Amino acid sequence: MDIRDDAKYVILLGDGMADLPIESLGGKTPLEYAATPNMDRIAGTGILGMAKTVPDGMQPGSDIANLSVLGYNPRECFSGRAPLEALNMGIDLGPRDLAVRCNMVDIRDGIMHDFSAGHIESEFSAIIMKELARANGLPGLEFYPGVSYRNIVVWRDYPHDGMPSTTPPHDIQGRETQPYLPAGDGADILNGIMMESAEIIASSASIRNALKTFRGTPTSVWLWGCGRKPSMETLKKRFGLRGHTISAVDLVHGLGRAAGLTPLPVPGATGYIDTDYAGKAGALLGAIGTANFIFLHVESPDESGHEGSLEHKLKAIEDFDSMIVGPIMDGLSAYRDCTVLVMPDHPTPLSIRTHTSDPVPFCIHSSRGWKGTGLERFHAPAFTEKSAASTGLFVEEGHRLIELMLKKKLR
Repeated sequence: MDIRDDAKYVILLGDGMADLPIESLGGKTPLEYAATPNMDRIAGTGILGMAKTVPDGMQPGSDIANLSVLGYNPRECFSGRAPLEALNMGIDLGPRDLAVRCNMVDIRDGIMHDFSAGHIESEFSAIIMKELARANGLPGLEFYPGVSYRNIVVWRDYPHDGMPSTTPPHDIQGRETQPYLPAGDGADILNGIMMESAEIIASSASIRNALKTFRGTPTSVWLWGCGRKPSMETLKKRFGLRGHTISAVDLVHGLGRAAGLTPLPVPGATGYIDTDYAGKAGALLGAIGTANFIFLHVESPDESGHEGSLEHKLKAIEDFDSMIVGPIMDGLSAYRDCTVLVMPDHPTPLSIRTHTSDPVPFCIHSSRGWKGTGLERFHAPAFTEKSAASTGLFVEEGHRLIELMLKKKLR
C-alpha cells in the first residue's frame, strides 16, 4: 500500500501491562489503578478498543503477540522464539540448524524459584556460557551469551524433523521442574546440557568468583523456545514502512530484523524497571525524522508481572506513561501527519505470574483526526481493559491491527 511521504507511524508497547482485577486495589486492574494521564488523554481523543494478539491454540508468548502487533499472522510466520533472538545476535542459521533459548535460572530442591536467576547481569551470564562451551563434548553445539538471563544455544545440523517439546521457565515459577523438562526429538541432549550446567555452576572456580562480583543467583540453565530460521516479507515491501526497533531484548530486535527494521541501541536499556526510559524516548524522537516507522518496546511491566510484584508493575506502568508516552507524544506534535498506537502485547497477570491469551486494550492517536472514518465514536476517558472493552471495537485477528493504524479501517 502507498503511504504519504511525510507520514510517521509509531508503536509504543508496554509488554504485559494488561492484567486482572486485584482485590487489594479495590477490584481494579493495575492499568485502572495506576496514574496514566498521557494514555488516558489518547484514549479520549483517539480510538480505543480490544485486540486478540494470540490466536487460539498458540502459546501466549511475547514472540507470538509482538509478531501480531507488527502485522504478521503467527500461524503463517512463526518459526520459533530462539531463532528470532539469534537473528538479532548476528548468529547465522542454516536450514537444518536449531536455535534454542537458554535461560539462566534458579532451581532449588527441584522447584523453579526464579526464571531470571535474580536478573543476572550480562557479564556474569557470559562467564557461565563460556564455561558451558568449554565443558561441552558434543559436536555441533554452540553457546552464545545474550542480555542478562537470555542466551542462545545453537545445534548445528539438527538430525531430527520434529521439534523438542519445551516449556518457558516463567510459566512454571514455584512449581516442580521435572514434569516440564524437554521431551520428544532431541530432548535427551537438551536435558543433558541442563543437568551438566548445574554441576558446572556448582563447581567452577571462575563462576564462584563471579558470584562475589556480579548480581545473580544462577543454579543451572533452562532450554526452551526451539525453532529454525524465520522467513518473512518485510514491512517495507508490504506497507512501505521503513524504520527501527527500540528495545532491551533480542527477541524484539530479531522480530524487527526479520521484518526489515534496524535496531536502535540504547546503552541504558535493561529490560527491567531500572531501564533508561529517557534514552529510549530520545532515541525514537532522534530517529523518526528520517524514518517513517518505529516500534518502541518496554519490557518492565512484563518482568514485574512474572515477579508477582504489584509495586513494580504499578511503577513500570506509570513510568511507561510519564517517561515514554508523554515525552514522545509531545515530541511528535511537530509532525503534521503522525499516528501512534499504544498497547500491551498480552496480559501478564500478577496472580499467575505468566502470560495469558486474553485480548488486550489498544489506542490509536492520529494527528489528522478520525472524522469521516466511521471510527470517531470509539473512545473513552481512560486507557484500561474495561474502558477499551466498553467501546465495542474489537479486532479479532491481532495481526490486522496494523491495517487500522495505517488505513484507519480494516479491509
